[in-house]
Amino acid sequence: MPDEPAARTFHVESAPSKPPDGTFHVKSADGVGWRPRLVATDLDGTFLDSTAHVSTRNAAALTRLRTEGIPVVGVTGRAPRLLYTVEEYFGGEGIVVMAQGAFVGDLSTGEVLRQTTLPSAVALDLTAQIEAVSGPLLYAGEYPTDGTHVLYVEPGFAWPYNEGLRVVVRADLPTDGPALKFYLKSDRHDQDSLLAMARSVVPGTVAELTHAGLGFIELCPPGVTKATGLAVALERYGVHRRDVLVFGDMPNDLPMFGWAGRAVAVANAHPDVLALADDVTGTNDADGVADYLERLLWAATPATAIAPETR
Repeated sequence: MPDEPAARTFHVESAPSKPPDGTFHVKSADGVGWRPRLVATDLDGTFLDSTAHVSTRNAAALTRLRTEGIPVVGVTGRAPRLLYTVEEYFGGEGIVVMAQGAFVGDLSTGEVLRQTTLPSAVALDLTAQIEAVSGPLLYAGEYPTDGTHVLYVEPGFAWPYNEGLRVVVRADLPTDGPALKFYLKSDRHDQDSLLAMARSVVPGTVAELTHAGLGFIELCPPGVTKATGLAVALERYGVHRRDVLVFGDMPNDLPMFGWAGRAVAVANAHPDVLALADDVTGTNDADGVADYLERLLWAATPATAIAPETR
């Protein structure tokens, strides 16, 4: 990932299984049609290819949706430190949900629509509780500091990206301020096993726990999920959740899948996501998002999609 440029200033206001050929089917019923009023998509592993770029085909689909008056919302686990990357992917337009839903911003106006935090001291205490069942963990945290966002990482935490970060021992982590979310990594347990262990000792009323397929789990403020972040965008656009089409690939997308009108998994998705999806499309490297949209909305003889049940 390239070096991070100067941060933009924001102004805060008060289950089907995977088909053998890797393609999807659109559920159909004679005489009953459904068309989304808003499309929301995860980024890494879904809308972006494996090199973290937007393909020409996905970019064209994004442009066509906007031309037809259908807003597109990016919904990502990426923290606000990486806002510049999302601005590039979406051309600086529309609303974006970041940090698993803890941060929602309007790219066009620079307005922060939501920023939810958790006290750092609470996160450190919860980490200790999880370590009691998992063994030692490595810790990193996203902290809003003086109008910017900083990532603190413990020594030995092999961070998967190259953007700027500060390496500090846990004893030197801030304990008297807020943070957006936290990352916990184990050398003994895979991410699915660690997530199950963490959820066994941390109730959802205290913190949200998830993972994005990066080898570690994430600890977020209570009530913060991609679905609750997306709800902020829907309120701004005046769209009901039953009229939303979502795309995703990892467990952090599951709250949207059980909530939106129609949920589509890319073929490379986590098994839990494939199980909950209404439809399955091609992989992120095969332009799965664009392929689904083209067939659903723009095929010469489009299939007729079932109107999703009210959720």
